[in-house]
Amino acid sequence: MKLLRLNALAPNFKLPETAVTIGNFDGVHLGHQAMINQLKDLAAEQNLKTVVMIFEPQPLEFFKSYDAPPRISSLREKVEYLTELGVDYIAIAKFDNTFRSLSAEAFADILKYKLNTKSLVLGEDHHFGKNRQGNSQFLRDYGFHVTDLQNIEVDGERVSSTLIRETLQAGNLARAAQLLGRPYSITGRVQYGDQIGRTINFPTINVRMSRHKPCLHGIYGVEVICETESLKDKVKQSASGQPGIAAYDSTGLFGAGHVGTRPAIQQDHPEWRLEVHFPDVSANLYGLLMRVTFLNYLHGEKNYSSLEALKAGIDDDVEKLLEFRQNTPKFPF
Repeated sequence: MKLLRLNALAPNFKLPETAVTIGNFDGVHLGHQAMINQLKDLAAEQNLKTVVMIFEPQPLEFFKSYDAPPRISSLREKVEYLTELGVDYIAIAKFDNTFRSLSAEAFADILKYKLNTKSLVLGEDHHFGKNRQGNSQFLRDYGFHVTDLQNIEVDGERVSSTLIRETLQAGNLARAAQLLGRPYSITGRVQYGDQIGRTINFPTINVRMSRHKPCLHGIYGVEVICETESLKDKVKQSASGQPGIAAYDSTGLFGAGHVGTRPAIQQDHPEWRLEVHFPDVSANLYGLLMRVTFLNYLHGEKNYSSLEALKAGIDDDVEKLLEFRQNTPKFPF
C-alpha cells in the first residue's frame, strides 16, 4: 500500500489506471469492507489498481469543529484497516477551504488527471463538490464507469458509522463488534498525564486518542497490546517485576479503562482522556504504541465529590472488572 497526500502531489503526478472509491470510511465497518471488496473485484476484472480516497479532517469536523460527530477511528487506524484489506493506494485529501470550494467538475478532474480513474465504486446517495453539486450520474456523464453499492444490513439494520457510534455510546460492545467486523479498539501512544492516579495508588497510562472526541465514555474492562513489542515482557523487565493480569492475547494485559473528561478533577479546560490502570503493575511504558480493545462496559463516568470518594469508586470498579475477567475465560465476542 502507498499513501498519497492528494493536495501535495506534483502537478505532473499521475497514477496507473485505477478503480476508486471515496468517503470518510470512519470505522472501516462491514459496509465499507463490502465496498472495498467490490472495488478489488472490479479492479481485477479491468486490470486496474485500487485507490481509496479519504478526507482529513472529516468534512463535518471542518464545518462543525468540536460539535461534529465523535470519531470512531483516527487517521492512523483507518490507514491500518484499509491496508489490511489490501488496497493499492490510500489518497488523503486535506479538507480545507480550498478543497471544499472545488466545483463538481474540478473534483472530477482530480479523479481523472491525478488519480487516473477509470471506474468508481460509490455508496448510495454519494455527493461531492461545492454545495454537493456532484453525484454518481454526474460522474457517469463525465465519462467514468460508476457502480453504486447497495447498503449492507446486519439483523435487518443498515450498517453505518452513525449506527456504530450510537451502539458504542450505549455500551453495547458486542453489537458494535458485529457491525465493525472486529472488536472496537483505539490505538495511540502512551503520553504524560498529570499523574493524579499515582497519588491515590491507582497509576494509569494515558493513551493519546488522536480525535477531537471519542464515541464512547465510561469505565470498561480492556485488553491492551503493545504494537511494537510484548507488553507482558516489557512489564516483566520493570523494576517491580509484577506480572499484572493476563489478557486474552498472550502478549498483552487486562486493565480497567476510563474514557472521559474526569469531572471529579478540577480543570480549567476539560479534555477527553483514555486512561488504563493495570492491577499489580508498575512499569515505565511512556512512548509505546498501544492498542486498547474494549471488552466490557461497566458504567458511565461519575462525578465524585472528593479524591477519597474517587479512590473508593475506582477500587470498586477494579474489583468488578477483575471479577469479569475471572468469570470470562474466553474472549467475550
